[in-house]
Order: sequence, then C-alpha cells, then structure tokens
Amino acid sequence: MKRATIRTSHDHPELVAAALVPDNTDEMSTRVTDSAVETTIERDSTGGLRTTADDYVTNLTVAQQIIDTTTQS
Repeated sequence: MKRATIRTSHDHPELVAAALVPDNTDEMSTRVTDSAVETTIERDSTGGLRTTADDYVTNLTVAQQIIDTTTQS
C-alpha cells in the first residue's frame, strides 16, 4: 500500500475540509488540525496515488478560491 499525506494551512480550515470531504474516495481521510487541513491518501499503486493526489490538489485549489471569494465580502 502506498500512502501520501498532504497538509495545508488555511485561515478557515473547517470550511476547506467541509468542501473537500464530499469528493473523498474510500482511500482518503481528511481532518482539521489547528489551522491546517490534513488529508491522507492510500492506494495500491504509485500511479493511482499520483492520480488521486493530483485530483485532490485540484479540488483543494478550487475550494480555497471559492472560500477566499465568499469570505472577503
């Protein structure tokens, strides 16, 4: 089993995590620690891990952009 943990800091980590969790697969777990969102991905292959991590980072980027836009007003 291959594993990667992605940890990112945010001003509103609870909002970011809530936006990400619906897209998590069974191989992913997301939690909030202090001011960070931490997601662990486990996959059988390196290629699968890379693809899932890439999808996650895309979702993370979109979630953060939307939260930035909606919390600035």
